[in-house]
Amino acid sequence: MLYTIVKQNSYQDSVNLMLLTNKIATMEGVNKTQIMMGTPANKDIFKTAGLFTEELEAAASNDMCIVVDTDQEEKIQEVLDEVDNYLSNQAIAGSKEAFETVNTWDKAMRALPSANLAIISTPGQYAAEEAEKALDRDMHVMIFSDNVTIEDERRIKEKAHEKGLLVMGPDAGTAVVSGVPLAFANVIKTGKIGVIGASGTGIQEVTTEIDRLGSGVSHAIGTGGRDLADKIGAITMLDGIKALAQHSKTEVITLISKPPAKEVRDEVVQLLQSISKPVVAIFLGEEPHNHEGNVYYANTLEETAAIAVDLAKGNPIKPNYNKLHAEVPAVDLKPEQKTIKGLYSGGTLGYEAATLISRGLNLGETDHDEAGYLLNTNGFQVIDLGDDIYTQGKPHPMIDPDTRIQFFQKAAQDESTAVILFDVVLGYGSHDDMADALIPGIEKIQQETKANGRNIYFVATVCGTDQDPQDLDEQKAKLEKAGVILRDSNNQAALTALAMLDIQIEEVTKELVPAEETAKVEITVSEAIEQLLTEKPSVVNVGLKKFTEAITANGGRVVQYDWQPSAGGNPRLREVLRVLR
Repeated sequence: MLYTIVKQNSYQDSVNLMLLTNKIATMEGVNKTQIMMGTPANKDIFKTAGLFTEELEAAASNDMCIVVDTDQEEKIQEVLDEVDNYLSNQAIAGSKEAFETVNTWDKAMRALPSANLAIISTPGQYAAEEAEKALDRDMHVMIFSDNVTIEDERRIKEKAHEKGLLVMGPDAGTAVVSGVPLAFANVIKTGKIGVIGASGTGIQEVTTEIDRLGSGVSHAIGTGGRDLADKIGAITMLDGIKALAQHSKTEVITLISKPPAKEVRDEVVQLLQSISKPVVAIFLGEEPHNHEGNVYYANTLEETAAIAVDLAKGNPIKPNYNKLHAEVPAVDLKPEQKTIKGLYSGGTLGYEAATLISRGLNLGETDHDEAGYLLNTNGFQVIDLGDDIYTQGKPHPMIDPDTRIQFFQKAAQDESTAVILFDVVLGYGSHDDMADALIPGIEKIQQETKANGRNIYFVATVCGTDQDPQDLDEQKAKLEKAGVILRDSNNQAALTALAMLDIQIEEVTKELVPAEETAKVEITVSEAIEQLLTEKPSVVNVGLKKFTEAITANGGRVVQYDWQPSAGGNPRLREVLRVLR
């Protein structure tokens, strides 16, 4: 039976409620549960989950909605006690924090007058409005939120450009500004390499590889995945490249992107060729055969980092960086075990793995239309488990292991599966001990398949540094003890998985050729952007409180804005208030 409790005017951020939902779901006697704010979008999720009740109809966006499916009515009080205890512990933890917490923009600016950057992690339908409020206060913006319309993105980026400000995002998962990690980010040694990328885990993979190879990063600017689409025109990418070109402590620029619109790509490359500094560029999915002028093109994220480090150290550039470094593990497989299942928490890491597998199988262009699937052909699959379809009402797989373990089990049930390929992404925002969380599921699968006369091999990479809040060496040691085959990069993990099935990729060697003559682009940078890249940021964090930890731990200043939707989330009243402000 379904029981519903609506706590009026009790706003909590989505991550807290997702984790609370997981906690309640493990209680004995609870068949199913969902705890969310009463927004229209969340009500649709309740309906999809078969947990919608009449009581939810009147719930407002500021109301916490708890629906529990249980056969024991007395269980409801136990659930409510657990909810109250969880929220009370959150409040106690908040009272011990070393930064001020406010509930309006005006109070935020009084608490931190030097604030020059806002991180926005509100629900997507409110993010553009909050970003504009930050821009109106002459602040740069990082929009972690997704589900922002492309029209809103274009409008706020044009406004920022006119004001000489940067908008990173929407859906900007990571950034590093003057050594301060923002959102889901790793702690990287400071150095000469500036990174700008359209993706979160793409930046994380490249920057952690740079760190592992003994170099460091000046800044890492995340643009958001749609910035290079023709409807946006690389507004943030172009301004970010110019900023790194003018930044005196950046000697090498590194660019990361999935294939952009052709006209946008041409404009970006023209700017890159106008810069005197060397540039390393990867357009994931493309297969470059040469370097051109000062622009060095990479095929993989690992190669991107390796070329950047060699350029920073003054080493000669090698013609090929993509060879398999380690010995191929011996395998004992049944004749029908011929496929790889890639189950990724990082969308860009999954995209890279799908591209490599497609090359190994000579598939050419592959169809990615199916939600979450980056590759799905002949039993080979690569899935982005961070896709919206898998995270509605659930924590991202970097935070919570449940979805991944379920897909591990599903993959193991397919008799064609030989290798399960996956990533573990460390850093601020991610699970405190993901290895420990995944290992019971891995060991159970290994035991069950072995009992049925089969072996399934797990191959993984851990994306992180020894400075991250998780212990990198400990995470690796735990996974290896559980029988996981580890490699130092996503590229090496994918190449290993392919080689275990006797599939190799022949990489072409690249030569340096002169760039085509094009008109040089004038490079000017606003004072506000120059200032952003020359000092530790002062941040107004609007939304997920989890993001404050990385800022304070790495020398930045922050004020926490405990955001709630204005006018109870009523769209018409919110618009009236916006016009009147």
